[in-house]
Amino acid sequence: MPGPDDAIVLENVTKAFGTHRVLDDVSLTVRKGSITVLLGPSGTGKSVLLRILVGLMRPDEGKVFVGPHDIAALDDRRSRDRRLLFDVRRKFGMLFQDGALFDDINVGDNVAFPMRMHTKMSEEEIRAKVQDKLARVGLPKAAHKFPSELSGGMRKRVAFARAIALEPEIVLCDEPSSGLDPVMSATLDELILEMHRTLGICFVVITHDTAEALTIADTIGMLAGGKLVHYGPKSELEHSCHPALRQFFDRATVGPIQVV
Repeated sequence: MPGPDDAIVLENVTKAFGTHRVLDDVSLTVRKGSITVLLGPSGTGKSVLLRILVGLMRPDEGKVFVGPHDIAALDDRRSRDRRLLFDVRRKFGMLFQDGALFDDINVGDNVAFPMRMHTKMSEEEIRAKVQDKLARVGLPKAAHKFPSELSGGMRKRVAFARAIALEPEIVLCDEPSSGLDPVMSATLDELILEMHRTLGICFVVITHDTAEALTIADTIGMLAGGKLVHYGPKSELEHSCHPALRQFFDRATVGPIQVV
């Protein structure tokens, strides 16, 4: 069961596709107001884990507490469970790997979309909040531009503004620096740290980028072969001797992580 300082608690979560277990008895706790980074090679269930956290996918076994609610026990075919699942999802913002912006509407309308869908705010209130969120990501004059007019880094920042539009408690980031050059990646890292500092948002970040993990995380986890082989404060990382973790940080081609 979660404690008062816990945002997310996973207990013995398992998920398989056919005979392949992408998550195998995974347990972890994400503290409120923390930045947790999950590392691991491709195909180790990191994105599946994010889908489970927001109730888009149910684990085969285990419990998934978001606050006091075990969302793995909810059935969206029941109206009461559907309402509760919706309330839980409102706690989350999502920054997708490709940004997932709507190309046929402008930046302002992209950021306004979740507010129009999920709140009863007036258009005046929405416009003010859109401007605030765009200013927070360093794009105060971009509301009337279309995604096609933006650079890759700017698109990511607009996606970030949309992810925080409903002022969520938790933001899930799926490979936020994917496709960005090192300077733009560093800019996005600084943005995550700034949002964490000023808004107190809890972040769960999926990445392959060890430099990013060391920059932003206070807690680092490593998934390999479906198992959570390491999970703890960043300060404990240097004391971990798990071979998969060491291989990942050393960028070694020889080790338990197979090169395919």
